[in-house]
Amino acid sequence: MNVLVDPAPPVEGAADLVAFLEAGQKLPADWRIGTEHEKFGYDLKTLAPLPYQGEAGVRAVLEGLAERFGWRQILEDGNVIALARAGQSITLEPGGQLELSGAPLASLHETCIEVNDHLRQVKQVAEDLGVGFFGAGFHPKWPQAEMPRMPKARYRVMEKYMPTVGAHGLDMMFRTATVQVNLDFGSEADMVKKFRVALALQPVATALFANSPFVDGKPSGLLSSRAAMWTDTDPARTGAPAFVFEDGMGFERYADWALDVPMYFVKRGGAYIPARGQTFREFLAGRLEVLPGKRPGLGDWELHLSTLFPDVRMKQFLEMRGSDAGPWARICALPAFWVGLLYDSASLDGAWDLIKRWTAEDRARLAAETPARALAARVPEGGPGPTVADLATVVLQLSEEGLRRRNVIGSRGRSETRYLESLHGILDSGRTPADDLLALYNGRWHGSVDPLFTEFAY
Repeated sequence: MNVLVDPAPPVEGAADLVAFLEAGQKLPADWRIGTEHEKFGYDLKTLAPLPYQGEAGVRAVLEGLAERFGWRQILEDGNVIALARAGQSITLEPGGQLELSGAPLASLHETCIEVNDHLRQVKQVAEDLGVGFFGAGFHPKWPQAEMPRMPKARYRVMEKYMPTVGAHGLDMMFRTATVQVNLDFGSEADMVKKFRVALALQPVATALFANSPFVDGKPSGLLSSRAAMWTDTDPARTGAPAFVFEDGMGFERYADWALDVPMYFVKRGGAYIPARGQTFREFLAGRLEVLPGKRPGLGDWELHLSTLFPDVRMKQFLEMRGSDAGPWARICALPAFWVGLLYDSASLDGAWDLIKRWTAEDRARLAAETPARALAARVPEGGPGPTVADLATVVLQLSEEGLRRRNVIGSRGRSETRYLESLHGILDSGRTPADDLLALYNGRWHGSVDPLFTEFAY
C-alpha cells in the first residue's frame, strides 16, 4: 500500500485524522483482498543472503523484473528500491527480503493467480542470476550482523532507533518475513468487530502458519521465532492493544492511540528526518523540534500509521499481521483463512462468540504461549477444547463455511474453499510446518539447516 510522498493536504485538527480512517468504509460489494508476502533471497552456491549491489544482488533482481515484465522502477538516491505495476508493488524489507504488495482483488482466485504470476517471474529472473528465494518466518541460518542492509533512508533511521526500545527490533527488521492480508470494513461497528475477532484469533493463525523453528543455524526452542521476536521489539507500537476491546473503541480511539505513539521520522524533500521520539500529537500542535512551527499533512499521518505494528493494524483497511512466511503452496491459505472468517457475517458472528468472553489476561497469555507451543498452547476456559488445535479446528470450519457461502467459483469450477486444504492437513496431522522442519533437521538433514534452502525454494 503506497504512502503519499507529499504531506499535503494539510491537517487542520485531529478530526481530519479520524476522517482519514473513516474514509476506508466500503459497501460489501466493494470489499477487496490485498495479499502481501515476503521472501528471503540467497546465493545458490554459498547460501549467503543477497547484497543489494552486484551482478547477483537484490538490485539486479529488481532490474531484471522491470526489464522482462514491465514493472516501473522507483528510485531513491539513484537506487532502485521498489517496483510498481497495475496496483501492485514490489518493495525491499530492511534485510533484502523481497515483498509483493498485491493489488486489491475481488476473489481469492484472482489473488492466487497474482501470487503465482509473481513467483514465476521472480523464479525466472533468479535462475538466470544464480540466486534463489524461499519463505520462512525467520532467517534460519545467518546472524543478524551478517544480514545485508538495503539502501533505504527510512531503514537507517529505524536501525538506530530500534535498539533503544526493545531487544529484538533489529532481528525483526533484518531476519523476519511474513505473509499478511489486508481486508475492508463496511462501517465503524463492522471495523470494531473484525478488529476484535482478528486480534484475539491472531495466535491461531500464528500457530497454523508457524514456520520458523531455527535461529543461527540451529533450533531456537520455538516454533515461530518470528512471533517471539515481535514480543520484544517496541512495546509502544506492537502486540495486541487492550483498548481495542474496551468500550468506546472506534476510528477516533485508534487515532487517539496513534497520536501518542512516538514517531520514527518525517519525510520532507525525499529525506527522512528523525523525529527524536516525539509524537504525532506534538507534531499536530506545531511542536515538532525538527520542524519547528510546522504542522502535518495527511501524507505525514499515512506515513506514521505505516510505522505502527500491532498484530492487527488499521489504515483505511485492516491488516492481519500474525503469520510466518512459508512455501509457495501455502501463501494463498492465509488470505483464504481470514476472508472466510471476516467477510461472511455468520462466520464473523460465530468467531465473535468464541472470543467475546476472553479477558485481557486470557488474550495475553495465549499470545505469549503460541510462539513456543503453537497448536499445543492453552486456550482460555470455555473454549471448544483445551488447546489451540481444538480452537483452530472450529475457527477453520467457520472460515470454510464463510467461503462456501461466498460461493465464488473459479475458472476450473472450484470454490475458494480449496485454498484451505493445506490448513486442514496441518490440523489433521497435528503438526505445524515448524514441527516438520524440526523432524527433517533431526532426521535426514543430519543437524543442518542448509537443505531447507533447496528443498523449500520457490
